[in-house]
Amino acid sequence: MNKTATILTCLLGVIFLSALVVAKPPRAAVKYPPGKWASSRPSSCPFEPSKDITGLEWTGRMQTYTDADTWYPSWAADGNLYSPWTDGVVNGVRCYSVPGPLKTGNAIITGEDPMKLTVTPLGVIKALADPYQARYPCGSLVYKGVWYYATYALDKTTYQWDTLGPMVGFRVSKDFGKTWTETPLTPAKPLFGESSKNGGKIKMGTPHVVDFGRDMQHSPDGKMYLVGHGTTRKDAPCTWVSGDQIYMARVTPTPENVNDVTKYEFFVGHDAKGQPVWAKDFAAIKPLLEWNERLGCVTITYNAPLKKFMLCTTNGGITGEGTFDTTILESDAITGPYRLIAHLPAFGAQAYFLNFPSKFISPDGRTVWLWYSANWQHKLPADPPGSRYALCVVELKLLK
Repeated sequence: MNKTATILTCLLGVIFLSALVVAKPPRAAVKYPPGKWASSRPSSCPFEPSKDITGLEWTGRMQTYTDADTWYPSWAADGNLYSPWTDGVVNGVRCYSVPGPLKTGNAIITGEDPMKLTVTPLGVIKALADPYQARYPCGSLVYKGVWYYATYALDKTTYQWDTLGPMVGFRVSKDFGKTWTETPLTPAKPLFGESSKNGGKIKMGTPHVVDFGRDMQHSPDGKMYLVGHGTTRKDAPCTWVSGDQIYMARVTPTPENVNDVTKYEFFVGHDAKGQPVWAKDFAAIKPLLEWNERLGCVTITYNAPLKKFMLCTTNGGITGEGTFDTTILESDAITGPYRLIAHLPAFGAQAYFLNFPSKFISPDGRTVWLWYSANWQHKLPADPPGSRYALCVVELKLLK
């Protein structure tokens, strides 16, 4: 081949490669940039739009902390936040709740500015899962100096951790996480007697403690409320991040009560006057909310200035992989009715474990900080930009 032919061949190669680059499909546009977030209401959505909080606006302020997930802060009387965490690294401390030496972590979060927090690990605890494969943190509450820390079980079958197991019970610490008394309950004999073995389904799955503010100051009756997700449909998917229904329970929090099912009451619906009805028998429990295959991992925070209960729930689909949808609701009463603030498809794009810490609600109730983790599969683009596998915090305005 002569020199001219060689040059021509190279030029043709460059043109061909350039064409490939140009022909490559552009990356999808960010759905959740700073500013007002567009929200849709699916045709199947059973919730009426809110008239008091009509949407969300991101101020552009965001921060991330650690390289771990499962953050559910409880605002203690000392002014600090205490939270479980797992599956990652916090200041050099490693903790994983999946096969291997199963462990769950805990941490203290200090600071008054959500953009300048300090997250300090307090230790990790071994957590047996038999007859399940994994054991994860869920409900957490620090009240009158006592830390109540719940865990739940998981199984992996066809997909990634796609079979939700029961909430086991509460371990208890009276010295802010330095030492713990383990729950007397086990995954085989859990608090509410539920099992996902042999085709069983969970109702009170991954339950979380309703955030009533500092040292539970806004609890209507001094009780700790738990909210969880699950299903009763035999063939329905029920994973750590997906289900059909939301359920609720309550108990007066003491080290003796929290692991005794006879001390609990369960929401069983409303009477003819619209008042909530509670029962002592877990078998009588009824859904607080229903929306098939749309209601997954759930949290509730009381926004005291607005006198609103704000609920976050995640739909992770049948597999728990790919993008997740977020739904945010509000209600004047903890037992509803709940109304739609925003439905955010592919938020994160894979955001989960969402909550609004009461410590960072503004005096007028209109500025809040959304906490979540995102993209546990790591391959998805960040949306909002900056979302990652960590503790993510973003400042939002609740629109009038």
